[in-house]
Amino acid sequence: MGKLILIIKREYLAKVRNKSFIIMTILSPILLVGMIVLIAYLTKINDGEKRIISILNESEFFKNEFETDDSISYVRFKDISLEEAKDSTISLGYFGLLHLPNGSNLEEVSQTTYLYTKDNPNANVTQRLEQIFQKQLRLKRLGSLGVSTQQFLDIEEEFEINLATFNGEKSIKGINEIKAFIGGGFGYAIMMFIIIYGGFVMRSVIEEKTSRIIEVIISSVKPFQLMLGKIIGTSLAGITQFTIWMISASFLLFLVVLFLEIDLRALATDTAIAPSTINGMSQFSSTMDNETLLYVNEIMNIPWALLIGSFLIYFILGYLIYSSIYAAIGAAVDNETDTQQFIFPIILPLMLAIYVGFFSVFSNPNGPIAVGFSLFPLTSPIVMLMRLPGGIGEGGVPLWQLLLSIGLLIVTFLGIVSLAAKIYKVGILMYGKKPTYKELIKWLRY
Repeated sequence: MGKLILIIKREYLAKVRNKSFIIMTILSPILLVGMIVLIAYLTKINDGEKRIISILNESEFFKNEFETDDSISYVRFKDISLEEAKDSTISLGYFGLLHLPNGSNLEEVSQTTYLYTKDNPNANVTQRLEQIFQKQLRLKRLGSLGVSTQQFLDIEEEFEINLATFNGEKSIKGINEIKAFIGGGFGYAIMMFIIIYGGFVMRSVIEEKTSRIIEVIISSVKPFQLMLGKIIGTSLAGITQFTIWMISASFLLFLVVLFLEIDLRALATDTAIAPSTINGMSQFSSTMDNETLLYVNEIMNIPWALLIGSFLIYFILGYLIYSSIYAAIGAAVDNETDTQQFIFPIILPLMLAIYVGFFSVFSNPNGPIAVGFSLFPLTSPIVMLMRLPGGIGEGGVPLWQLLLSIGLLIVTFLGIVSLAAKIYKVGILMYGKKPTYKELIKWLRY
């Protein structure tokens, strides 16, 4: 035990005293906050661009339907030809030209209308124009059936169903997606930590192996102790750096938002998406009305203690599993180039957990895919955290699934560490031979 602690201490101090470690610890929060601010600023500039569309209306319809707003301005041409209108639009630098030719009825005019632009137009622009035409066409078609304008407006009024739990509490749309995003954020942090610091473990093993220092070290300690010490020491250094990043980045972001008045809500907007598709999510960033208070209340009711406690458990077990594999790969190869054939199978379950987890948890957090991936040990640290914001028990994750998931993780950790130790023990002293999967399987039998 004493030797293991010495190895952990050595690995930890070697990492935190490294110049590149210190530099990245200081620079990373600054770069991260700078990138967020830059994206918010560029998004604001991009969204703030006002497009000008010229209109050549030769028909008897759509006289007052095109109204200038914050994003689109309309300039009307009269008594000129289509070619002249095109030339004027280009010379004036307008976004495009909307040509409504003469026609006997609204249907004919709409079908022969063209929007001329220099390049492919923005989806939001075409969508806005299509909504104007669609509304007039519906009004005309319903008018022919005897429906008045007021009746049409009554028909067009949007309907939102009232939602409530069986206990009588009002529920709201989009909260499951918000909870999944919160859990997904925790899962994504685990994935990034595994990829970054698992790679540190692998490179550390390769460096000691190629410099032959490892031959001196294993004369005093067992290979298993050395591997475990490297994993734990590197993870502690990573946790130290990660904690510094989170605290300093949060503080810097707070200062930037406070003093520079950067609106980070610009990052959450997408003008190319129709409002109806984000109605449930957009409520969260609106003014503090009753529905927004419901969203805030729902987020406050997330079992944060359970979520953070589970994050620590899955974080530790998930990292130990994957870093053991990284250490075994580092021991099996002579240089980092040879690791490429083994890296992709390692990160594949992590990528699968992120993408499949989001799709399955969003649509049905208690469906067979979400449950299966939250129990499978190589993906459960990410997918289970996406489900846990819903709580434990009815409407959330059944307690037996959480306990089974953690139990499978522990068993998997013990199994993978024992297998990785066998590869590590043999591979650490192997030189000059590029390993294959067949060779690794053979080493497991020693």
